[in-house]
Amino acid sequence: MSRTLQVGLIGFGLSGRYFHAPFLTVNPHFKIAKVVERHRNEAEAFDPTIKTVRSHEDLLTDPAIDLIIVGSPNDTHFPYAKAALEAGKHVLIEKPFATTLEQARDLLELAQQKGLVAIPYQNRRYDADFLTIQQLLQEGPLGDVVEYECRYDRYRPAILDSWKEKDPAGGGNLFNLGPHLIDQAIALFGLPEAVSADVRIVREGGILDDYFDVKLFYADKRVILKSSMLAVDNSLRYIIHGTKGSFIKHGLDIQEETQRKNILPNTPDWGAEPETQYGTLTTTEGRATFPSLPGNYHRFYDNLYRAIVGEIPQEVTPEQTLAVIKIIELAGESSKTKKVLEF
Repeated sequence: MSRTLQVGLIGFGLSGRYFHAPFLTVNPHFKIAKVVERHRNEAEAFDPTIKTVRSHEDLLTDPAIDLIIVGSPNDTHFPYAKAALEAGKHVLIEKPFATTLEQARDLLELAQQKGLVAIPYQNRRYDADFLTIQQLLQEGPLGDVVEYECRYDRYRPAILDSWKEKDPAGGGNLFNLGPHLIDQAIALFGLPEAVSADVRIVREGGILDDYFDVKLFYADKRVILKSSMLAVDNSLRYIIHGTKGSFIKHGLDIQEETQRKNILPNTPDWGAEPETQYGTLTTTEGRATFPSLPGNYHRFYDNLYRAIVGEIPQEVTPEQTLAVIKIIELAGESSKTKKVLEF
């Protein structure tokens, strides 16, 4: 039987305002009941029916709240999520799920003990480019993949006055963008045999890592995951080589850009990329533009709802969640020791 889950959101910054709130608003299975904001009332400006509270304790003690979304700074993810689970609430956690593998294990074990869902926000599984790559691999024009490279670059030469750029407890580019790239690779190819990485600071005055080059080793392929904050030309996203063909894709999924324009995600053609952003498929028979499937973050929330009510398993599995954090830890160690490490 269909029901509406009451949601408590911790934080209403970029993630809460432009990623979670719009999709929850147009999904009849969710209602944002309360938002924790320390000093502002931006959630009420977005939706006057939302109640602003000043402490996450207000969510924990409210018996009506079913789901708590943790969208606060990275070093608070673990304590807030643990408190939510102990209070009997399902939790959706912004990436990274936790800042250590031990923390991630603790949260997932607690969720299992209490029969609750604990899941990271891996919306990038539903980017137009990634959905299109999944289609390509299923249909087979590339043959067997031998090399997969994914990049998420930006040009941001100035150091932002933000915890993401200055707080060593969960800050840095590997913790910021790494979880998405690693999760996509695991979703496609499973767990790797080994990991190596080069993680460094490339900007003058940088405090935390702003560049990473992570390699995942499989028996029959190599996976390369890269990100730099000093890439003036940052349009390249994917290069995939297979035994029968290659696929190259430029341009970021347009959903985030659209959301930042305050457009609710219930408009016609939501997530559809312009043809100029389609990828190029090259095989032994020639080269052609390959149309992108529409991006669709709605699917994440639909799966989350159905997992919470017990209809289906959560698509981002606990095993995958742990693997992402483990690979981040191994990447950091590999970069320091200059060694390839077993997974």
